[in-house]
Order: sequence, then C-alpha cells, then structure tokens
Amino acid sequence: MPKKSTPPSAELDAARAAARNTDSGPAQPAPAAAGKGDRPAQKAIETQALSAGMPANETKPLEHGEANALTTPAGSTVSPSSRLPTASTLSEDGTSAKTGAAAREGVNATIDSLDRVRVDSGGRVLTTNQGVPIADNQNSLKAGARGPVLLEDFILREKITHFDHERIPERIVHARGSGAHGFFECLAPLTEYTRAAPFQSAGKVTPVFVRFSTVAGERGSKDTARDVRGFAVKFYTDEGNWDLVGNNMPVFFIQDAMKFPDLVHAVKPEPHHQMPQAASAHDTFWDFVSLMPESTHMLMWAMSDRAIPRSYRMMQGFGVHTFRLVNEAGESVLVKFHWQPKLGTHSMVWEEAVKISGADPDYHRRDLWEAIEAGEFPEWELGVQIFTEEQAAQFSFDILDATKIVPEELVPVRIVGRLVLNRNPDNFFAETEQVAFCVAHVVPGIDFTNDPLLAGRIHSYVDTQISRLGGPNFHEIPINAPVAQVHNNQRDGMHRQAIHRGRVAYEPNSLAGGCPFQAGAAQGFVSVARRVDAEASADKVRIKPEKFADHYTQARLFYESQSEVEQAHIGNAFRFELSKVTVPAIRERMVASLRNAVPALAERLAKDLGMELPAPMPRALETPAAPEVEISPPLSLMARPGDGGIRTRKVAVLVAHGVEGASLGKLVSALVAAGAVPRLVASRLGTYVGAAGEKFAADATMENSPGFLFDALVLPDGAAAVETLDADAHTLEFLRAQYWHCKTILAFGASEALLAEAQIPLTLPDGSPDRGLILADAANADAAIAEFIEAMGRHRHFERENDPPAA
Repeated sequence: MPKKSTPPSAELDAARAAARNTDSGPAQPAPAAAGKGDRPAQKAIETQALSAGMPANETKPLEHGEANALTTPAGSTVSPSSRLPTASTLSEDGTSAKTGAAAREGVNATIDSLDRVRVDSGGRVLTTNQGVPIADNQNSLKAGARGPVLLEDFILREKITHFDHERIPERIVHARGSGAHGFFECLAPLTEYTRAAPFQSAGKVTPVFVRFSTVAGERGSKDTARDVRGFAVKFYTDEGNWDLVGNNMPVFFIQDAMKFPDLVHAVKPEPHHQMPQAASAHDTFWDFVSLMPESTHMLMWAMSDRAIPRSYRMMQGFGVHTFRLVNEAGESVLVKFHWQPKLGTHSMVWEEAVKISGADPDYHRRDLWEAIEAGEFPEWELGVQIFTEEQAAQFSFDILDATKIVPEELVPVRIVGRLVLNRNPDNFFAETEQVAFCVAHVVPGIDFTNDPLLAGRIHSYVDTQISRLGGPNFHEIPINAPVAQVHNNQRDGMHRQAIHRGRVAYEPNSLAGGCPFQAGAAQGFVSVARRVDAEASADKVRIKPEKFADHYTQARLFYESQSEVEQAHIGNAFRFELSKVTVPAIRERMVASLRNAVPALAERLAKDLGMELPAPMPRALETPAAPEVEISPPLSLMARPGDGGIRTRKVAVLVAHGVEGASLGKLVSALVAAGAVPRLVASRLGTYVGAAGEKFAADATMENSPGFLFDALVLPDGAAAVETLDADAHTLEFLRAQYWHCKTILAFGASEALLAEAQIPLTLPDGSPDRGLILADAANADAAIAEFIEAMGRHRHFERENDPPAA
C-alpha cells in the first residue's frame, strides 16, 4: 500500500509541537517554514543550524605536540543568525522592574563601575531587606506592653540575624589594614619587555585599589606596631585584574612556602595565653627565627626604622619576589618592582610609636584618610629593575631566593609610572575589608619565576579568600570585580551574583556558537614555556639551591648601608625585642647567629643584654661567594628625604589667654601656605583672647592630642599665656616628648622659660647649635618662621638623640 503523504500543514504543526518539548526531539530538522510566526520552532531551527555549523572541533589536532605549545589557536566559533538559539528562555522579552531586559549582547554587566551598587538613603523610609517599610524601629512586637516578645516579629528577627552574621573571618595575616582608590599612570611604555596592559603607552591610566596593612596584629590591633607593612595594589586593567601583593620591605623571613605556617604561628600571640598582640617581642618568634638563619636579612629590615613608618604615605613598597615580563614575541626578562613615595621615606622613633599606639591606635589609618579628604593625594613612583636570566646567573646570590635583594648598583631602578590615591572608600567593610588580593592574579605580559615562596603564595591567597569570603565567587564582590569583561563556564557556588543567559556551561560547544571561546596565544595569557632558572634536572627533590645557603652576606650589606643613627636604632630594636624573651638560650642563639652577619652588633647586644658573647653559630655555607656590592646607599631611609616640603605635617601651636597674637597669626598663615596642618592646642577647648584682643579658637587639647601626635611644636610669646601653660603639667610633658623624639620646636619670646622648666638644653651636647630648636621674638618672627619651616622639612634632628635619653 503506498505511503500516504503528510499534508504540509500537519508537518509544520508537528514540528511546532516538537519545539515545545524539552525532553525529546524529532530525528530530522524542522522545515524552515515551521518557524514562520512561531518562536519556539524558529529557535529549534536556528539552534540546529548553529550546532551544524561546527561539525568538528577544528582546534583539537593543535592541542598535541610540543611544537604547538606556543601557538595555541583561538577557539572555533559560529555566529548565530539571531539571539534566539543562545537564549536561556524565550520569555526573556518579558520585562519588569526587577528582571529588566535580556542580557546585553556580549556583556557581563556585573563588572560595571561601583555606581551600580552604591546606595544613598537620603529622603527614604526605613525598610526591611525585602523592601517592606518599617513603621516602628524602636520596639519589638510584644503581647501587651509588658508581655513577651512574639516569634512572629520578622522585623526583629531579620535585624538581629543580620547583626549576628555581620562579621566575616578576618585575614590570618594582614588583618588590620586601610585602603583607597586611585590610578596608575604609565610614564614610560615598556612594550619592548612586556605586553602587560598598564605599560603599553605613556599616559595610559589604569584604575587601582590599594590596601596597606600590618602583618602580625589582629583586625582590632594598633597601627604603629613594629611590624612589616603590606603594600598591595589591585590594577583593574582592560585585560583583567593584576594584583601586585607586596610589602614595605623587599625581602622576607623565609625562602620556601613550606615554612610560612611555621613563621606565622611563631609570630602570632602565643596560643596558651594569646599574648602579645601585634608584637614580635616574645619567645616563640625569636625561637623560630634564631633557628632559621635565612631570616637574618629580614630581621635587619624588621628591626630598622622601616618597621615603624611615620605614615603609609611615606614608605616604600616592593613586589618582594622576582617576576617576569613577557613581550608580544613571548620573550621574557626578569623584574623587581619598587614603589617610591613622593613625600620621601620617614619613620617614627620607638618611644613615639609606643605612645601613639595608646593615644591613637588608628594613627596611620587616620593619616591616610585625612590626607585624601584634604586633597593631598598620596603619590608614589613605580620603578622596575629589569635584567636577563643570563645576568642573574652571574650574581653572587640567587634571584629565586626571597631573602635577597638585587642591589641598585647592579641593576638600577627605572621609573616607569606613578600611583596616585585620590578617593577614600565609601564603606570600609564593602571595599577595604572585602577586597581580595591574590598573587595568582596576573595578566598577559606578567609571569612567575620558580621562587618556592612565590609558588606557595600563588595557591594560598586564592584558597584563603574562598574561606574568608564565603565561597568561590568572591571575584563578584563589587570591589573585586574587574573592569574587563568576565565570560567563562563557571556557574553556581555560594553567593553567585551573575545571572547567565543560555544553557551552555562548557567548552567546546556548538549550542552557543562555540562561545565563550579560548582566546588563543595571540590574545590570551601564555606561561613562559622555557625558563633557564628551571635547570635541566627533572628529578623530584626537596632541597634548596646552594646559593640559598648564604644567610648573612646581604644582612651585613643592609646594616652597613645604614646611617649611624639607623644602625643605633637597629641595635636598640634587637635589644628591646630580645629583652622580652624569657628563655636565655633563645637570646644566646640569636646573638650567636648575628655574629656571622655583623660582629659589632652582636657584641653590643651581648653587653646590653648582660650575657657572655657566644661563639658564632655554625654557618650553612662556610665560604659564600664574594658580594658584588658591600655598601648600598639607597638602602638607607635617609637616601629618600622627599622634596623637603612640609605638606600634611601636623604642627601643634600652644595657646592660652594673653598670647602674643601677631606672631602666631603670621605663623599659622605661613604653615597653611606651605601645606602644613597647624592646630591650636590648649588646656581646654574654647576661644582664647590674645594680648591685643585677638581671638584664637583651640580645636584640640593637650589631653586629647598629646605632643607625640604632632610633627612639630610652636610655643607662644606672652608672659600671661606662658604662666598659664606652665601651670598645666601637660605642657612640659608635651614639650619633652617633642624634644626627645627629635622634632622641630619654635619658641617665641617668653616661652623660653618653658624650655628651662622642662630642662631642655638650648644646644647640643657638644655645644653646637640645635638646628631643630629655634628661639625668636616678635621682631624677627618672619625669619624665625622661615627657619622653622625649613627645619621641619628635615623631619627629625637625630643629633640630639641619646641612648638612654638624657635626664
């Protein structure tokens, strides 16, 4: 019996019906006519055509063979004839105030600027998290005025539940930090060396977020602890985020990430009593480092004044490790990164840091915030040391060793850009606390070396953020989202924010036209394939290279490169820290180790600690290679004084009734013109009347703003004022702190009596003039003010320093 032909209309109806199923389909493609006026059928027809356009994975043969390793092709794609086949749902045209429209073509809108998540509640009523207006935010719902609180009070439960969960785990290290937004501007393109986006042209600007931090203390600890400072920069480049996660010191305590948990466990508060907080001056830290002589170089830095910076704005930053720059041709060179502060490198003295930690534990955080709010935007230059592997092989040290530097005499620092911080965060938690830096975040043109400490950090940072920020989608938190488009096949996970269009979440595919497709070697990130530093051996070993065993040469280089004042401070810091150790054998071991680095320092410490000088600790390498450089002046803080200006420096101007007003008026005007921040300080807040009727509004007191919080001090003229100030015991304490901390003091006329009362000598111990102590009267006020400003620009006057302080 002949087969009955299906009427065309029935065939089309069947195809349209089949297009409405999601669990089965016909053996043959639907006829094109079925799609006319029928969107499900049209989607099926276009989906078939899209998938048929990729009959095979054309790039598969090129995935094999070492010859193809550096020429990875871009993934195969097919363009759909419309947006129908790649849609998640045909109903995406149904819009509302919540759903909005269909996803914009080829766009991940979750990485739009932070404007998309900013909130201003001005003029708005209080609501629940579901947007329900709250009538009463003062009282729980109760069964009668004195009755029990009802479980049905969903407003109370939502509010309390959110409060109970507002704290996330703090960082294990770098828990206490401060951050700011800004930009990096390329000053000199590095296209010869790297294809990295920020360095492609002079004038190119890349948004950044920078976080500064202390390492050892918990989130609520003090800013001014003796500690390493983190200096982490997130570059939001147009090829993805690059995180340069460094410190204010260019070396580290250990050489291999295997020892990082041990180091942190040792420096953290001791687990049996959780003391001390934010300090390394205790047994477990010094027990560990005295048994790890590779720490000696870093200990010199950590005991130097760099561990107590005056401000985040006045410290250097370093990438610590040796990284790679890779150009368009795939050629690589080695690089070290340096941040140089425009204001120069300045630090505190120890006693000052200790006092500030009690009076203002937020000192550095406040300093950064206030500077940006005042329009005094912090600025650094980015310098690079670029050298080849062939050059590195000739160095007396190993560039894979994170306890070593490359002296600038061997490879000069080349300035290639500037960093400016020009916006404070809107919300500390949402931005500074939730920002997630990861050493593994690099962009095309930046690559790693075989540094074994760096290798562990590449893993550890991502792993930590997954735990701390609640899951693998921490990159979607607004502060972490890149400005470059994000498109991959990752889905789900805790706190997923992106709502992906379509049904494809794998690659290769044909149902999404092959998209998103691999970028290929021409556009995507490609690791450097061959590295001289890998050596030829393929043996699996747990060992360090021989040059790693030189633990003392660069420690000696650092110490010998310091000024006499800085060397004295290093000795003082070792003395203080080791005096806190309760086990004499640990002290002895540390001094024995230091004998190999700086014998004179070890001898001084043995004397200061009341112990016999121990024999030198046996060396891991008895005959290290001769160093190329024995003294490197750039290693001293004194090498970078800044421009000598006093912008943002805080000056205390003491006032009381009866002050001579003309000189103070001139002084305040001159300081403001120079960019300094003068503050009128008195016994109490209020308005004070000068000898000629002038009025001075004191906005700080000697009680709430002690002398050590200021960079300089001015004492007024006027007998009545001086008599009043002398009657307040805070005055002499205020004055002595300024003097002992080697700061600049200007005394007008009658206030010289306060110097005598405080037993402040008018000259240095050798009888020479003290350039930081300026005496003046109203007649020579202009000259004295100019001298005062010039003297402030020198930051400190260490020539008056004594150890111990003179009585």
